[in-house]
Amino acid sequence: MKAKGFGIIGLGMIAEFHASAIEHMVNAYVVAGFDPVKEKVEHFSKKHNCLGYSSLDEFLSNPDIEICTIATPSGLHLEGAVAAARKGKHVIVEKPLEITPERCREIISECNKNHVLLSGIFPSRYHEAAKLVKEAINEGRFGRITFADAQIKWYRSQEYYDSGAWRGTWSMDGGGCLMNQGIHAIDLLQWFMGPVKEVSAFYSTQGHERIEVEDNAAVILRFGSGAIGTIEGTTCAYPGFLKRIEILGTEGSAIIEEESIIEWKFKKEKEGDELIRKRFRNSTETGGGAADPSAISYIAHQRLFEAFVDSLENGRLPDISGESASKSVEIICAAYESARTGKVVKL
Repeated sequence: MKAKGFGIIGLGMIAEFHASAIEHMVNAYVVAGFDPVKEKVEHFSKKHNCLGYSSLDEFLSNPDIEICTIATPSGLHLEGAVAAARKGKHVIVEKPLEITPERCREIISECNKNHVLLSGIFPSRYHEAAKLVKEAINEGRFGRITFADAQIKWYRSQEYYDSGAWRGTWSMDGGGCLMNQGIHAIDLLQWFMGPVKEVSAFYSTQGHERIEVEDNAAVILRFGSGAIGTIEGTTCAYPGFLKRIEILGTEGSAIIEEESIIEWKFKKEKEGDELIRKRFRNSTETGGGAADPSAISYIAHQRLFEAFVDSLENGRLPDISGESASKSVEIICAAYESARTGKVVKL
């Protein structure tokens, strides 16, 4: 297989994880990075021994770039993704796909129109713990799942929000503890549980100054299956705790914290269950972003990028298609609507 050339749009913190993931892949390399800030371009190109552009048109005109990853602030994902698609580049977009369902649909439509593949970035789906829970759900091991919840009790300092003018704004961040930090767990919750039918929510801003968005939120969900769920999100919980997903059913229950499985119990035990409990009890090796957004690993990004290249080579949709990546945005925006109106929102 010919090595795939990647280009990265937006050279902030998350671009470093994209670059590390690509550099650790077989038959892939970083061709170039783009950012309107020339100092970022110079630093990135030197560090990763690649080309650097402060002109998006020049960047996208490079024929060696086959795949663009979008690592700009959330509210700018549309512009970068659409520009790349129109140049015939395949597109991988950081979470959230965009900050409203309408903007997500614009990206999906443009990629379809230009016959390029589109994927969202939700690395948590590639953690072994999450894949084991998904497999157990597909096998029916939980019986009837009655309750499922996500807890994202993280901490962000005031300095974090003050470090970038876009942080904590509705126009660029799209939201706070739900849209920016909680979305990984919310994506996992809907991936495990299927469609959400109704959403009711409250939010507030309590622990930070000079931000427009929420730093505390509580959400109640009703899934299409009839199960009920909750989402608890905050960036005010010092010192920050690993994200937690609970899947609770009539025949079994599982609880994961980041990459660890802390409960794995079923009425009908299978060979291998005890090994899972032992192997994954303490398998989280990073802070998971709970207190420091840079305290994550590039490895799950690498797995996602590898799966995307495999999809490209074999002519199939990526694991996390644009439609799949937009579902968490729909849930979060429904929660915001509910909190603002005081009404239950139907999806």
